[in-house]
Amino acid sequence: MASLVEPDPVWTADQVAAYLKVPKATLYRWRCDGTGPPARRVGRHLRYKSNEVVEWFDNLEC
Repeated sequence: MASLVEPDPVWTADQVAAYLKVPKATLYRWRCDGTGPPARRVGRHLRYKSNEVVEWFDNLEC
């Protein structure tokens, strides 16, 4: 029997903003500027893969 692999959690914009401790408006501005973490549109909603947000954050320069 094949084992099931759980996918990485998907976060909402509210969850990403809380994780990064920034206002949601800042997250949206970063998206428009192309400087924020990668997001995907699901219908009219933005979703972020948690591992990609963490990786994006880890790769930020001081």
